[in-house]
Amino acid sequence: MEASDAAAGAPFIEQSSGAVSSDGGEQATKEDTTPIKAEKSRMERLFGFKREDLSSWHRLVSLLNRPTDPASLGIFRFLFGMLMAIDITQERGLSHLDYKYLDGAPVCRFPLFNFLQPLPMDWMYLVYVVMFFGAVGIMLGCFYRLSCLMFISTYWYIFFLDKTAWNNHSYLYGLIGFQLTLMDGNRYWSIDGLRKPAKRNAHVPLWNYTILRTQIFIVYFIAGIKKLDADWVEGYSMSYLAHHWLFDPFKAILPVELVSLLVVHGGGLFLDLTAGYLLFFDATRPFGIFFVSYFHCMNSQLFSIGMFSYTMLATSPIFCYPDWPRRFFARFPASLRVVLPLTAPDPQPSTSCVYPETQSTSTEQQETPSVAKASKPRFKHKLRAVFTILYLMEQFFLPYSHFITQGYNNWTNGLYGYSWDMMVHSRSHQHVKITYKDGRTGEIGYLNPGVFTHSRRWKDHGDMLKQYATCLSHYLPRYNISEPEIYFDIWVSINERFQQRIFDPRVDIVKADWSPFRPNPWLMPLLVDLSPWRTKFQEIEGSLDNQTEIVFIADFPGLHLENFVSEDLGNTSVQVLQGQVNIEIVEEKKNFTLQPGEQMKLPAGAYHKVYTVSEGPSCYMYIYVNTTEAALQENFTKLFELQERVRNGTETEPLPPELQPLMAADDDEGSEINATDPIVRLFLKRQRRIKEVKKRREANVLERLNRFAVKKYYMLRRAFLMTAIAMRNLAVGLPPLEQLTREVAFANMKEAQAEGNQDEPLKDEAGHGEL
Repeated sequence: MEASDAAAGAPFIEQSSGAVSSDGGEQATKEDTTPIKAEKSRMERLFGFKREDLSSWHRLVSLLNRPTDPASLGIFRFLFGMLMAIDITQERGLSHLDYKYLDGAPVCRFPLFNFLQPLPMDWMYLVYVVMFFGAVGIMLGCFYRLSCLMFISTYWYIFFLDKTAWNNHSYLYGLIGFQLTLMDGNRYWSIDGLRKPAKRNAHVPLWNYTILRTQIFIVYFIAGIKKLDADWVEGYSMSYLAHHWLFDPFKAILPVELVSLLVVHGGGLFLDLTAGYLLFFDATRPFGIFFVSYFHCMNSQLFSIGMFSYTMLATSPIFCYPDWPRRFFARFPASLRVVLPLTAPDPQPSTSCVYPETQSTSTEQQETPSVAKASKPRFKHKLRAVFTILYLMEQFFLPYSHFITQGYNNWTNGLYGYSWDMMVHSRSHQHVKITYKDGRTGEIGYLNPGVFTHSRRWKDHGDMLKQYATCLSHYLPRYNISEPEIYFDIWVSINERFQQRIFDPRVDIVKADWSPFRPNPWLMPLLVDLSPWRTKFQEIEGSLDNQTEIVFIADFPGLHLENFVSEDLGNTSVQVLQGQVNIEIVEEKKNFTLQPGEQMKLPAGAYHKVYTVSEGPSCYMYIYVNTTEAALQENFTKLFELQERVRNGTETEPLPPELQPLMAADDDEGSEINATDPIVRLFLKRQRRIKEVKKRREANVLERLNRFAVKKYYMLRRAFLMTAIAMRNLAVGLPPLEQLTREVAFANMKEAQAEGNQDEPLKDEAGHGEL
């Protein structure tokens, strides 16, 4: 992949020369009759084309259809198809498809278009089978166009079926699949090349590389532009990442606050803005490949993003000389070249390209009489040039098209996924309340947040909230609730701001107006004027002890927050930071007015309401201590000290019967915990979890690989068996219920079931279950 003196990976296109070589640059022949090439201009060396190539439509079409080596495109096609085949079983959900769609259950769904609905479960498995074989076909270059169509048709159907699963990389996969459908990706290292010699090792037009390179440039550069947001620049978007072990080397020389600001946020901004340019130019490409590779390897450990990191790694070689695979695989022993990609230097002509008239010779025509090389652009070449230009214009425009689809705008613009605003916003939800009202009787009740759905993203998006309310209005009449009205009270903090309402809790969302092309009228504004308070938050939190928790609240005039203080929170108070509030203790029927700086203790085990009575928004904070948890931690500390004294023999007093399990804790790690005292039982469970977490963290490479392999094996095993069951059901019908139950139980079988039961506690103990 080394660079040479010409800009082979120039932005979007290859360099131009009198004779087109396999690597897009000048290659001297050994024949004495070869004319001496004219020295290239600076523009041609940097960008790969001459100014004259842009001087007319005819020259531009010829440039975009210039013959280019198919090797790099073929390798990318193989890698992309392989990664998508793996992704289908994981992030697309084949291994847990029955849980994903819950066939026959009352479920609220969130498609982009309301008429889209999932097929019956067995048919959904068939959809995934078609998508899987399409990905494998892309990887092998077998029946390439058909495989691409199989993949993208099913992929976009599944994509549009569930907005809650949208993200930037899932959108990117669909775009690349669409691009490959129109490209000649099967001209190198493909089964189609073996079936049809005319396609084997044939030139591809330059626009194939232009689109792919520009698409990846857009992913990086627009993501960098979006990170110029003040919250990212000031270090509020992803501040929690600095505590990850991957940043320990930086924390050895910098405080965690500077690691967050300079490394996480500053480094991410700089890399996204510059990665595309670093990859394009020969002089900077080695640095670009190193930094983006390091970046994506870190992301694979920081986030659960499936194959995205590896897909982006696979795109980096696209910016190198197109013939890099030939030079790379030529270094392998000759005995292996039977199964490796071709290393022959000269691709054969293709009708997809436009060739300079000076390149056509009588010798070449005799060697390849079946291919007529076009020296003038034809209609299909012009059509492909038009498509390339329009597609790239659309991709640059779409991330800023939110002024059209205003109904999807909330505190952030648009549906998350196509704007490349990756990781710019982080949210936390403090309080979600769903209230229903019977339209006939006036009866009021409350619903469990998330009822009839296993998604949580509806809480942040007005379009999904409208779909959810409409769905609830259809299901609630089954429970004798007629003509229901649905109200949502959702409190959200974005990028460490105050917790505040995102939607108006006084609006019946079932009857509320919503349009994809008009602003959402029941969206509450983000209180950006209060953003400077975040610096004060850090000072307040730094002054608290480890047992004291705090929540910062902001509310609008005329609204109130109804809250319940659990009996576990024995020391809870509210303090006003800005504005004026009236606090009502519901059971006592007492009211108290608080001004900025004033504080009031709240009774535990009782409801209270906080009314904002000032003209502007009020800001206040809850300060509380979980006294039950504090007492439990104190007991754990005493039990741990006692256990240590028993182990080292310094404990002289005999242990009472309820504490005897402390002595056998080390000997019976794999057995069930037998403790009559509930605190002792919790302590021993906690100790066992801590040991398991420590064991996993300190595992060597082989143990980690074994754990990874076992996990993936059972995931793939379940995907295969459940798919086989579904295909059998479609072919011959459903078996008896008892047989189907046994088959599903066999598919669900896992090794070391006892360890599987500890997964959730482990995540809780590690503190990263949400991540």
